[in-house]
Amino acid sequence: MDFKVTPWEVEGEVDYDKLIQEFGTSPLTDDILERVQKITGELHPFLRRKIFFSHRDFDWILDMYENNVPFAIYTGRGPSGHTHLGHMMPWIFCSYLQEKFGANMYFQITDDEKYMYNKELTLEKTRGYAYDNALDFIAHGFDPEKTFVFTDIDYAKTLYTIAVRIAKRVTFSTVKAVFGFTNSTNIGMIFFPAIQAVPCFLPSELEKRKAPVVIPAAIDQDPYWRITRDVAEKLGYYKPAAIHNIFFPSLEGPSGKMSASAESSAIFAVDTPGEVRKKVMNAFTGGRETLAEQKKLGGNPDICTVFQYYYFLFEPDDSDLQERRQSCKNGEIMCGTCKKELADRIVQYLTGHQERREKAREVLDQFLLKD
Repeated sequence: MDFKVTPWEVEGEVDYDKLIQEFGTSPLTDDILERVQKITGELHPFLRRKIFFSHRDFDWILDMYENNVPFAIYTGRGPSGHTHLGHMMPWIFCSYLQEKFGANMYFQITDDEKYMYNKELTLEKTRGYAYDNALDFIAHGFDPEKTFVFTDIDYAKTLYTIAVRIAKRVTFSTVKAVFGFTNSTNIGMIFFPAIQAVPCFLPSELEKRKAPVVIPAAIDQDPYWRITRDVAEKLGYYKPAAIHNIFFPSLEGPSGKMSASAESSAIFAVDTPGEVRKKVMNAFTGGRETLAEQKKLGGNPDICTVFQYYYFLFEPDDSDLQERRQSCKNGEIMCGTCKKELADRIVQYLTGHQERREKAREVLDQFLLKD
């Protein structure tokens, strides 16, 4: 089946092995995972379960750390709406990396790009969403002394100084080939890859050293880092490393990803308990058409969105997850029960998150970089 993965669109059922080949990345090997576990003493479930599955030079990042060269972390958010669980997945992993490696964290909010790309969004809306989304990021427990949050517009003076140096070394034919730009693409989008590249080099500028950087993000963002890596050494920086996660599934079916533009497909950080329960109870499952068939034949957890939610976030214990899988396949647990338990867990998770989110309003200024 054909699929499409770009920084702006994900369509179809993604073949991640094929995507690794197309993008030219490397699979995250067991050897790398063993190194992480040796350093940290704890392997995050996202690594154990290969939710983070691909990388560029993550093994080099570990080399640098072991040679006492600290690395920085960079990720971001395009503020086109409220934050959903799929957006938060890399942030959860970033928090783990910061805690285990003591790394500085840089968080870019691309309020400019979302305005330029989306004809329906005003600049006022993207800037409003920018600081709203920042609350969700900060709520994940980042260290305010080691975490730096900025929007492209409010930090434009600093970013632009580096961006023009990048832009001078990237041709239109390159960005056209990588991103599929056409003659009808606005010139803001054509220049934007230079802005997106800047935080890869910002730690070197702000920390006054040649700093290694790793970017945890969904793999659809990888085309930006290809361009960035091409120019990094010409500008006197290290090539940024990257570690990629697969997409958080849509509630509406086994293919595609959770989307901010399709509210029924996603669980948002600001959803009420009632909204969560309604969405989960309507989710696509791998269950049979009747109760009798379910008991006799069992369900199919491999295509079940509800089971995927347990796999991604809501059943951290591997043995409990396997027990749930077998209970489904053996017809011992019904879809309604599984959905209700999942809804309860998501509500509990979001209740805690929303409390931390409100507290983040009080400390937001401690994290922000502005010109």
